[in-house]
Amino acid sequence: MNLQKKLLSGLFWVMLLNLMIKPLWILGIEVGVQNAVGKDVYGFYIALFNFAYIFNILLDVGTTNYNTRNIAQHPQLIAKHLPVLLTMKLMLLVLYAVVTFTSALLWGYGSREFYLLAFLTLNQFLNSLILYLRSNFQGLLLFKWDSVLSILDRAIMIVICGLLLFGTRTGSLGAFRIEWFVYAQTAAYLATALLALGVLLRTQQFSGSKFRLRLNWPMTCMVLKRSLPFALLVLLMACYNRIDPILLQKLAPDGNDQAGIYAGAFRLLDALTMIGYLVSVPLLPIYSKLCSQATESQQQIADTTRIVFSAIMVFSITAAVTLSAFAEQLMGLLYHNSIEEYASVFRILIFGIIPISITYVFGTLLTANGSLRQLNSLAAITLAANIGINMALIPRMGAMGSAWASLAAQSFMAVAQMVIALRIFNMRPTGSYILKLLFFALMMAGLSLFGRTWYVVIPFDILWSIVMAILLRLIDMDELKQILKQK
Repeated sequence: MNLQKKLLSGLFWVMLLNLMIKPLWILGIEVGVQNAVGKDVYGFYIALFNFAYIFNILLDVGTTNYNTRNIAQHPQLIAKHLPVLLTMKLMLLVLYAVVTFTSALLWGYGSREFYLLAFLTLNQFLNSLILYLRSNFQGLLLFKWDSVLSILDRAIMIVICGLLLFGTRTGSLGAFRIEWFVYAQTAAYLATALLALGVLLRTQQFSGSKFRLRLNWPMTCMVLKRSLPFALLVLLMACYNRIDPILLQKLAPDGNDQAGIYAGAFRLLDALTMIGYLVSVPLLPIYSKLCSQATESQQQIADTTRIVFSAIMVFSITAAVTLSAFAEQLMGLLYHNSIEEYASVFRILIFGIIPISITYVFGTLLTANGSLRQLNSLAAITLAANIGINMALIPRMGAMGSAWASLAAQSFMAVAQMVIALRIFNMRPTGSYILKLLFFALMMAGLSLFGRTWYVVIPFDILWSIVMAILLRLIDMDELKQILKQK
């Protein structure tokens, strides 16, 4: 099957399943839990979650991105690598736990924090294990299975947490506890990881092979050496993406409260950026295959980038300008109090979807190309800028200051990645293409100024943005039809 057709097929399945499950998870379960426990308790949880997440890279050390790229280029190596890399991940769990709990002790956490952090540590390991197992499906271009596994843990959590929330509302279970939310994650991650491993061992690459965990130091050292640049990149990106609530908790006078407001305002952005992430999932192995084919794939890389970038910019620009216009109404739908505080932060944060979406396209291309030195340098600068702006703004502006810091850092990273990728792959966007994008953005911004009711305007804006994108040929229907006809 043509690689561009394979990409479209992968995007269809991963989008379909995730759009069925993720909105229900984020807007139903996560919002329900925050409303049930209050923004102060949820702020306490999200700060701990992000604390555990920052050290998550020690569980992976770049093996997931490395493995996706490597298996896409050399699928015959999967049976040899899987037992060794799973053994390595178990060893890394020990390192991750030691670093996380030592850091928590130095940070000044007490017994309650340590108890919850123990389960969050286990959950991070299980989630990292699922992502690694999924990277094998992605490398083999088995996107249907990868799509199922991408939503299975959330589907299980929806059932568990939905029953718990229902029980608390009927009075049969008493008040909802944040610990229940964490326990549900543990159960869902464990079930998903076991299924992923079972399915992977039944693929044709393992036909006739006996699977057993084994320690292979030479291979482990080789994989670590090759994946460490990926690890550094993921660590730096995790820090500048997730450090805001941690800094808020420590630097703001009412730390937990401000972290809870930021988390509440961030939730819709987090949900929408999943679109960009889901695009990058099949895009990485496709780019990896194209990059391994050297010069003959240059035009295909440029065409693929243009198609994906155009579509994701249509989505992100529409989402940013439309949702920002209805910030207060949307926050009022989600939360019971502090609506104005949530809305003012959300109004800034939501524009981060544009640079984040750009990063998912050009960052993925640079990762597939092995341009890790440039990416790591940019990520280090972005992290330093984010921390500096946060430290300057949080004492005076609280969560609002963190929102501005996040938007500034993400914008720098996106523009820098785009410039580097265009130079490396000798891609030159035409003046007419740039004008079409600018015209589209101005038209959507103008439309967002009209209308008073979100449930009327937002569906209209979505439909109009699709029509405009097709008329401007940002989305070229003839080109898509040609790709789908290819064998």
